[in-house]
Amino acid sequence: MDAIMRESSFAQYIKEQGVKQGIEQGIEQGIEQGIQESIREALAVRFDAGVAGQFADRIAVIDDLQRLKQLHRAAVQVNNLAAFQRVLDAVE
Repeated sequence: MDAIMRESSFAQYIKEQGVKQGIEQGIEQGIEQGIQESIREALAVRFDAGVAGQFADRIAVIDDLQRLKQLHRAAVQVNNLAAFQRVLDAVE
């Protein structure tokens, strides 16, 4: 009986860890999506929204937070879309 209870406790622990990991991954994905949206919005505000949209697909596939933060800084600071494209090319 003790062995069954220990297995149940262990199984429960594993299940909880999986749920915890899933929640953490969901939070990270949400942060990534938020930064991606911020990049698109910064480009749209600073430059023509239609032209800035040409980068949307490329930005959407980047899932590294450091690279996304770098792109966000560039979207706010660059003088033109060509300069942003050079930064995007470098981080991909």
